[in-house]
Amino acid sequence: MSKPEEFQRYSRTSGFTEGGSGKAQGIAGDEGVRVPEGETFEQKLARIKRELDAVPTLPGVYLWKDKHGQVIYVGKAKQLRARMRQYVNFQDERAKIPLLVEQICTFEYIVVGNEHESLVLEKNLINQHAPWFNADFKDDKSYPFIAITKGDVFPAIKYTREKHRADTRYFGPYTDSRAARRMVDIARRVVPLCSSSCADWRSLKRKLEKDPLACLAADARPCFDAHVGLGPGACCGRVTPEQYAANVSRIERFLSGNHREFVEELSREMQEAASELDFERAGRIKARIDTINSLCDKQHAVSSRNLDADVIGFFREETIAGVHVLMVREGRIINSNEFVFNRGNDVPDQDLLHMFLLRYYDATTSIPHEVVVRVMPEDAEAMEQWLTDKLASVHGAKVRFTVPERGEKADLVSMAEQNAKHTLMRYKVRTNYEDKRINDALLQLESALALDAPPLRIECFDISTNHGTYTVASMVVFTNGRPDKGQYRRFKIKAQLDEANDFLSMQEVMGRRYCAERMADERFGKKPDLIILDGGLPQLNAVMQQFDSMGIHDIALCGLAKRDEELFVPWQDTGPVVLPGGSASLYLVKQVRDEAHRFAIEFHRQLRGKGMTASILDEVEGLGPVRKKALLKHFKSFKRLRAASLQDIFDAQVVPVQVANELYTVLQQYNEQTRNEMVVGGEGDS
Repeated sequence: MSKPEEFQRYSRTSGFTEGGSGKAQGIAGDEGVRVPEGETFEQKLARIKRELDAVPTLPGVYLWKDKHGQVIYVGKAKQLRARMRQYVNFQDERAKIPLLVEQICTFEYIVVGNEHESLVLEKNLINQHAPWFNADFKDDKSYPFIAITKGDVFPAIKYTREKHRADTRYFGPYTDSRAARRMVDIARRVVPLCSSSCADWRSLKRKLEKDPLACLAADARPCFDAHVGLGPGACCGRVTPEQYAANVSRIERFLSGNHREFVEELSREMQEAASELDFERAGRIKARIDTINSLCDKQHAVSSRNLDADVIGFFREETIAGVHVLMVREGRIINSNEFVFNRGNDVPDQDLLHMFLLRYYDATTSIPHEVVVRVMPEDAEAMEQWLTDKLASVHGAKVRFTVPERGEKADLVSMAEQNAKHTLMRYKVRTNYEDKRINDALLQLESALALDAPPLRIECFDISTNHGTYTVASMVVFTNGRPDKGQYRRFKIKAQLDEANDFLSMQEVMGRRYCAERMADERFGKKPDLIILDGGLPQLNAVMQQFDSMGIHDIALCGLAKRDEELFVPWQDTGPVVLPGGSASLYLVKQVRDEAHRFAIEFHRQLRGKGMTASILDEVEGLGPVRKKALLKHFKSFKRLRAASLQDIFDAQVVPVQVANELYTVLQQYNEQTRNEMVVGGEGDS
């Protein structure tokens, strides 16, 4: 495998050489250890752990590879050996780690001088290899930029999606192509500049490559842009290269968001022209100032101070995340960019933020003085140094990260997060993402659970109880991967239980739901393709016993363990089925489980509330159905009745004084009992 320039450069300077050759000490890489045939997972882990003993305790970048030698993850570390050992020792709690460790087979590493160098190298290697386990943009399209061709005698402005070139300065990225094109038009109305799409400019460029003095020719006809005031007339000798360079510098400041400085400069020029009685020139400058002011008026003023910052907000779902960047310059939002990542809740906040910062600021040239985020990056110091180097301020300004807790900056972060949510919603609608995810989930479940067909109808059951009282069960149905609430059912457990017994309760529900009478009832729908039980192996065994006694052997079953999101199936004795973290199938299974849990608890609390209300008020002598109804109507709820004082009950004028006194006493006893139960152990919803 060919190595990038950075790889070779850092390898040569690392100081870790083999036989004085200057080659980096990469373990199990292209020239490393050969992987034994038929190696088990345990043997692989033991081998990698042995090889990690030779990894130095220095800063650097590591590359995990699969059995085919493909790079599947790139990371950086202050201390290589300790960081890489966290993976194989499963000390890293990120959800993706077990799946990553299962696929890794070999690795390489590169030693660098400091954390800043490792950050730069990590970014370059991710761009080269595009590892699957590193977060990446969902849209693999290129984003539009505004570019100025600085390598030409007369640099031109253009809208482009090209890869970055060394002789061109780029502004962006813009996720809205119309906004980028509009900004090009506004910039040229403010300060005339040649366009790369102009045929006369391209002709002049070719002439200058042959004869550097061609720009002095004044006999050429002006182009159309020069006629309408969008071009300075470089094609016909109206402007010198020095004057043109001054225009380019002003355009660069304008595109960087320095509008106020630009307006002040133009105002001085307008006054000078007016003092010289050159009113025509002063009028043109006035029109340019009006153009800038009209642009600023459309922007949202966010700060009374000259805030120069990028505000970054995230909104995450299980397998996908939206990112929104508000570009604030001179206290105004001048632009906003939105992106979608292929990782969501399956990766920590720090990982997602780190990968976004690398990708975004590697592409953009608009570096702010401040980056406002919700959480501080783990490598904030190295990130700040990297961005400061990219800013390259002549005044020595530095870039810093800020995590506001209150104030206008905190409000801006909330605004960015709200926009990130809408970014994700628009993406899902535009790409039909939900349908694709559901299809993928059903196909993945078919494969993982060895089903005959995708589970188009899924039924999930959960039990909710309070120490054996008010025990209920819920049945939720997902048809074609979506909730089918018309098919939801709930059950009151009839068995007399002295304590919570989910196994007997689950057996009773299975017997009632899948008896011949209910299976023939159209209101319960057709036979499910898959039954998910909220619980692990014990619940699955209990249901299998019940189905054996009923002679049911043609319905697929699985038990979902709550702790590790593992699926236990009847046909596998070697352990549970583990769905990949962040996969569409795991997202669907958790969604079904959570919905069954919610539906069961809702019904349990409803029954318990009604039962407790009835039983407590029944203990009050002289309080019949009519007076109960009148009391609850006056106080609006049983909760408010419990909190009422004796005087409040008197003022209601619903019951006699003697009954009111007894009612107040009973309610106080009930409140005291409830507080004691909460102190001892609380409620037992499950």
